[in-house]
Amino acid sequence: MRGFLDYLRTSITAKVEGAAEPEVRTAAVPSGTNLLGLLEHLTFVERSTFLRDTVTNWQATFQAAPADSVADVVARYRQTVERANKVLDECTELGAPVPRPRPNSHAPSLRWALTHMIEETARHAGHADILRELIDGATGR
Repeated sequence: MRGFLDYLRTSITAKVEGAAEPEVRTAAVPSGTNLLGLLEHLTFVERSTFLRDTVTNWQATFQAAPADSVADVVARYRQTVERANKVLDECTELGAPVPRPRPNSHAPSLRWALTHMIEETARHAGHADILRELIDGATGR
């Protein structure tokens, strides 16, 4: 499961890296979804799922700060993944709760957390495929 998640993590960063400004921030669909915002969102999902950070406004996570470059957002995502992987390295049982539970809340199992991150990352990687193709025609992993 971890290997598959890492593959998807690499796939989505490949879609964002090299994408031009301002197109990387430009909404290409009516929902307002943009390529850089997808990676910013996944950073928050990783932090919430594995590092147990609290997110109060999920919709706001779909927008990168105007001052953040593509390199900034990619670096922040990679740093978050590295921190999440350190937590995952300590886990040995899929049925055990994810470490670092939030106060007064139930921690999901590692199995649930990994499955959730795989589906979340895969879904947004698919969105990123389409958005990147609309930006500059780039296709593939």
